[in-house]
Amino acid sequence: MTIMKNTIVFDFIRPAFGAVALLAAACAPVGAADETPAAPPAAAEIDRHPVSGLEVIDLVVVSGQTRHPFRVEVAATPQEQNRGLMFRTEMGENEGMFFPSYTPQARSFWMKNTPMSLDIIFIGTDGRITNIAANTVPYSTESVPSTGLTSGVLELIAGRAAELGIEPGDEVMYTLPDGQAE
Repeated sequence: MTIMKNTIVFDFIRPAFGAVALLAAACAPVGAADETPAAPPAAAEIDRHPVSGLEVIDLVVVSGQTRHPFRVEVAATPQEQNRGLMFRTEMGENEGMFFPSYTPQARSFWMKNTPMSLDIIFIGTDGRITNIAANTVPYSTESVPSTGLTSGVLELIAGRAAELGIEPGDEVMYTLPDGQAE
């Protein structure tokens, strides 16, 4: 009995659905049925580091006529900057970590809980390297300061700056991700 009622109701409603479908088609713009709807624009995929989960950007150091490209993790928030490369045991030769200064300021770093020796490169407000703390001592709590106001700090594996001839005065070029001041 229940099956018969559902069948009857369905048979009664089916023509109504057909009429609604015809009305909808009649109201559509000419040729709309032939067009494939445009896909929504894809959001730009964010490149993230597999260990830290931080966003990765391109950064280039220009030494004279030579460009040295790096892929760097961006430590954007105070929490990310406080952690930095602590507890990390390896980093590629063309990788690094970048610490933007959203307001130009003197910066000071230490190596607490950092098992890798690093080159800490301080970048002035003009986008040029002001000083380099080369071959820092792992786990040291000694302060490593900038020589002036910085717009950012770049950390590379120890010895990489000297190996590439990177020195104070070289230009550092990068574009911070959307929503982050440069």
